[in-house]
Amino acid sequence: MKITGASTPSITIAPQAGGPVAAPAAAPVAASEALESSVLQPAQSALKALPDFDAARVAELRDALQKGELPFDAGRLAGLIQRFHGSQG
Repeated sequence: MKITGASTPSITIAPQAGGPVAAPAAAPVAASEALESSVLQPAQSALKALPDFDAARVAELRDALQKGELPFDAGRLAGLIQRFHGSQG
């Protein structure tokens, strides 16, 4: 048996007097957005409260680099940057 689009019945919804007809799929989408918003709200607030970077950690790493306690290979870093960005000039 072959199923084609021609055998699919068409349904027409006529607007009722007094206003437009709302799409049935609109309610579940709005409900899931509200749920997602209420679930994610605490996490979003916590992220907004954090600084963009940890200044104390950056200072610690900078000191370690200056003292030679943290290995640094400029050639390797350059290669990784070039590989990440490709041959874009």
